[in-house]
Amino acid sequence: MQRSKNDVWVGIFVLIGALAILFLALQSANLLNLNFQPTYRINAKFDNVGGLKPKAAVRSAGVVVGRVERIVFDDKSFQAQVTLAMESRYVFPKDSSLKILTSGMLGEQYLGLEAGADEKVLVAGDTISSTQSAVVLENLIGQFLYSKTADSASANGSKAKK
Repeated sequence: MQRSKNDVWVGIFVLIGALAILFLALQSANLLNLNFQPTYRINAKFDNVGGLKPKAAVRSAGVVVGRVERIVFDDKSFQAQVTLAMESRYVFPKDSSLKILTSGMLGEQYLGLEAGADEKVLVAGDTISSTQSAVVLENLIGQFLYSKTADSASANGSKAKK
């Protein structure tokens, strides 16, 4: 009788530990959002969203003020349309701007929201027009290498003329 009682307690302890590990894994992968605040939806269009994913954070001054709800391709403007679920307790001016930022060098991407100065505030269904697309590391490396080859070619050309 004592052995089966111990087995039950060990089983409960193992189950709680497994649930805790599952919770932490989902939380760290941004797949679990336990926010029960009311939200309103706004839209933004970007030329390039890079590796931005749904459920990515929307931050203003380092504070999470919303989440990316959906990313779709708009075949009329040939841009990515991003729908944001903003917490209702935070209001931002209509002329606010969004940019895609990265946590650290190779971290996850999130949206940075910078408040504008307009007296009117964003409401559900509004679109933020001032956006800055993701910085793609491959493009930066390509530009750097191209500028170095162009510099060396022009340096070799000026040496040949002398």
